[in-house]
Amino acid sequence: MNLPNMLDAKKRNSEETKHIYLDDKVSDMYKNKKYFIRTYGCQMNVHDSEEIAYILESVGMTPIDTIEGADVVVLNTCAIRENAHDKLYGFLGRCKHEKETNNHDLIICICGCMPQEESVANDLIKNHPYVDIVFGTHNIHELTDMLLNKMDNQNIKVYSMQGEVFENVKYKRDSNIKAWVDIQYGCDKFCTYCIVPYTRGKQRSRYSTEIVKEVECLKKEGYKEVTLLGQNVNAYGKDIDDISFAELLAKVADTGIDRVRFVTSHPWDFTDDMIEVISERDNIMPYIHLPLQSGSSKILKLMGRRYTKEEYLTLYNNIKAAMPECAITTDIIVGFPGETEEDFNETLDVVNACKYDSAFTFIYSPREGTPAAKMEQLDKKVCEDRLHKLNELINKYAKEANDKYLDKVVPVLIEGLSEKNESLMMGYTDTMKLVNVKGDLSNVGKIVNVHITDVKTWSMDGEIVE
Repeated sequence: MNLPNMLDAKKRNSEETKHIYLDDKVSDMYKNKKYFIRTYGCQMNVHDSEEIAYILESVGMTPIDTIEGADVVVLNTCAIRENAHDKLYGFLGRCKHEKETNNHDLIICICGCMPQEESVANDLIKNHPYVDIVFGTHNIHELTDMLLNKMDNQNIKVYSMQGEVFENVKYKRDSNIKAWVDIQYGCDKFCTYCIVPYTRGKQRSRYSTEIVKEVECLKKEGYKEVTLLGQNVNAYGKDIDDISFAELLAKVADTGIDRVRFVTSHPWDFTDDMIEVISERDNIMPYIHLPLQSGSSKILKLMGRRYTKEEYLTLYNNIKAAMPECAITTDIIVGFPGETEEDFNETLDVVNACKYDSAFTFIYSPREGTPAAKMEQLDKKVCEDRLHKLNELINKYAKEANDKYLDKVVPVLIEGLSEKNESLMMGYTDTMKLVNVKGDLSNVGKIVNVHITDVKTWSMDGEIVE
């Protein structure tokens, strides 16, 4: 049994990142068995689930859409906010019922960021003995051995480590049109509200040659779009003797793949070189997610964000000066400890200045073990009122941003049937706008020109232009 430790998870050293090349392990031990995966959280978790799916199928399993009838259930968890914890424990109750009532041999696995928290790992031992396998973000590759050598009691392997980089990872990708490509893991920023540096470990980068090779393979397989993925992609390469993120962007664009995106950026590491490369390359999409978190320099300092309101606005204006049509989205937290009405109004001032295309907005959620959790918390009603006021403004500017597309012809990558209306197709513009389109399945996987005929706050309607 390996358990996480928050103090160990916080340690950092100056050693260069260690790269490990994984061997493919294949077995038919679980042939004819079925698996179910439920994923919570960010794009990293979604991509991790693609790796987990490959591992499960490499030992003979096939996927199923419900826990009923599954032989293995994997819950890939998120630790960013408390409601992610609540969702996990709620669904875990269903899994327990299924195991006790219908399938005593059901193997329940929990992985992802939550088990990387000491309190969660200890709670699973104490209160959830029916959970069979627990692993963390650093050792997904060990799932194969944990399944092949399944114990009769709980098998918990969660490491608090600075982390290696694993190359030659295999995935069962959710799409054959768009693909995630890991370029960087972990984070060293230690924002005072954030659990990620503890759960995901030290900032560490893949070799650029391996990243480019992966993109080249995806292009040959017919993929149209890749998204370069990391907790802070802009910090790519700082831990190894390789190239900068701007240089990596250029090399990935040079593969000739149709569309290149990246998430998530930290304003601290966003360079002029990046702006130049993005503006010069047609296949790097004019869409940037640029988290603000707060518009108050005082709160930003308490958050440990390493930039001021003025520095953020300068960066925003530099991006817009180079790429006027670039869509910019953001993250904003309200109700951070110490936030006054004046601080909140400064956040609204920044939103009014930037007029974001959209934003992910949250009420601050204390995470055990982070510095901000020890600060005096704000009244819940105050936080809810601020979130409501902020969202009204975000929605206003999102609609205004979409209004600019009415009656224009824009390129859209068609991905499949619309979730809300199966008589329509859906896809995204280069600026990451959701478009529902009249068309048929022959258009899936193609980038087509679409005439925008109707505009809503979060989506648009259009017709394909031949």
